[in-house]
This record gives sequence, structure tokens and C-alpha cells, in this order.
Amino acid sequence: GAGIAVLSVVQQMPTGHAAGLEAFIYGKTASMVAADAWMIGGAGLACVLVAAAIFKELTLLCFDEGYAGARGFPVLGLDILLMAMVVVVTIIGLQAVGLVLMIALLVIPAAAARFWTHNMKHMTIISAVIGGNSGLLGSSMSAVFPRLPSGAMIVLVSGVLFFVSMMLGSARGVAVRFYRRTQLNRSIDRQHLLRGLYEYLELHLREDRSEMGMEQPVPFADILEMRSWKAARLKRQIHHSQSEGMIQVTSGGVSLTKTGVEEATRLVHEHRLWELYLITHAEIAPSRVDRDADAIEHVLEPEMIAQLEELLELQQNQGANGVVQSPHPIESSGVPTARDAR
Repeated sequence: GAGIAVLSVVQQMPTGHAAGLEAFIYGKTASMVAADAWMIGGAGLACVLVAAAIFKELTLLCFDEGYAGARGFPVLGLDILLMAMVVVVTIIGLQAVGLVLMIALLVIPAAAARFWTHNMKHMTIISAVIGGNSGLLGSSMSAVFPRLPSGAMIVLVSGVLFFVSMMLGSARGVAVRFYRRTQLNRSIDRQHLLRGLYEYLELHLREDRSEMGMEQPVPFADILEMRSWKAARLKRQIHHSQSEGMIQVTSGGVSLTKTGVEEATRLVHEHRLWELYLITHAEIAPSRVDRDADAIEHVLEPEMIAQLEELLELQQNQGANGVVQSPHPIESSGVPTARDAR
């Protein structure tokens, strides 16, 4: 608070303006000459070379200072060197954008790069690209429109690039994550629908478990009751599954296609496999195992499936079509404890 008060007083003094204090606070790119550019380029290149030479050590220092010290790295020396490079970068950027906006240039490119990757090296490169493009575009716009201050335009362009990264970043972008979440929810609904159709037919066709039997139609009302979904959600998922060739809609209801039977068989097998594992090794009660299995079945890898089959020795527990028998009774309304009402 005292520093800000003194700064305000100095700014109002004629001698403060004469000493060039205002230029260092707000920047004055137009007054830069070739010698300034060479000095900034040389100092920046030196910082880049130092950071590249000890990149691994700096990364470890930033993520876990205690671990770096335990491994014998000179934590204090690295910390001082890192702070020194920050000070150097800040000083060489004062004349371009000023002290206030320089803080934004230190933070915004790195924050924007975080939306594009989880890799530290890639994030550093992307951050440098965003910062460089911000300076280039901001200076160009200030040159074309003289009334626009260059420092503010550089930071403004950087802010625009940050917003674009926040929305469209491939790793953590808001729009990209929303799209992926939508696709995941659609995939989960499709799996629930196929598994529900299979278990409905399994319950009502106790004798005929052939492929032709599993392709019989299931009434729409029974599916709606079985899944506990709203009608609009069920119709939407039926449309998606039909476009993928998994089901077909007939006058008698919804039936599985040959491809749908194969996919439903795989889904039911994996779901029950995980149920048996939870009952056998996690000691979860059969009455609630379906809910716990439903939380993980959508991300099981083929290697994990093979390991579970070998671990549980399922040869004696397989039913029709090689599908594991359900460890709990299947009610006529479908899966009794499924987490499908989400």
C-alpha cells in the first residue's frame, strides 16, 4: 500500500515524468531503437539457453521442491537462478509494454498453453509461440493504427489467444471437454441400452439363446421402464444406436441387429465379469455390486478383461454364448440397481 501511494505521488511530480518513470510503467515501444532491440534479443536468447540447459532441474523444482532437495539438487541456487531470469525478462520487457502489462505477459502465455497439452516441454514451446505472436500481432496493429498503444495491444492480443485456448485447447479446452463429455455420455447410454435389451431378452427367452432369438423385438414401453429414462432421451439414444447399425426399429419395438447382438454380448460379459471380481475379491454385496460395476465397466481395457477371466477361472461359470452368468437375479424391469437414472 505504501509503495502504491509513493508511486502515485512520484507520477504526479514533473521530475518523475522527466526521468522517464511513466515510460517504464506503461511502456513506450515507439521510442525503441535498433540497439534496444538487439539488447532485448540478446538477453532473451541468454535466458532461453539457460532455461534449456537446466530444463529438467527447473521442472523438478517447480513441481516438487522437497523431492528435488532430497535428490541432491541445489534447490536454493536453482530458485535464485529462476528468479533472476524472471527479473531479467521483466526488465527487458519494461520498455516494450511497461511494468504493469509485463506481469500479464509473464502469466497469460503460460496459462493459455496449459489448455493445449499436459507435457511440460510442449507447454513451454506453445507458451513461447503464443507470447511471440502476441508481440508480433500487437505491434503490427499498433503500427497500422497509430492511436492504439502498442503495449496494451500486445496484452490484448495475448488475452484473445488465451480465450481461444481456453475454449478450443485440445487438452483442457472448455468446448473440447464439453464435446468429449457429450460423446462419452452418448457412448455410455448406448452401452446401457444394448445391455438392457440383451438382459431383457435373456430373461424372457430362457430356452432360445441363439442369435436369432436375441434379435427379437422388445416393446418400447418395456425399454422405457427398464432404463428409467425419459422418453425423449430414450428416443434420442435409439436414433443414435440405429444410425450406428446396432439396433433396428420395427412395429413390435426395438430389436438388436447381428452387430448389436455381438456388441451387447461383449458388454454384458464385461459387466458381469467385473461384478464377479468385486464380489470375489472386493467383498461387495451382490445386492449393490451392479452399481459399482457400472462405474468402471465403460473403461475396461482388453488386457484387463483377459486378466480378470484368468483370475476368476470363468470356464465353469459361463452361460450361453460364452457370457458370464449374472451373479445376482435379473428382475423383469431390467437391471435392479443400475445407475441409469442419471
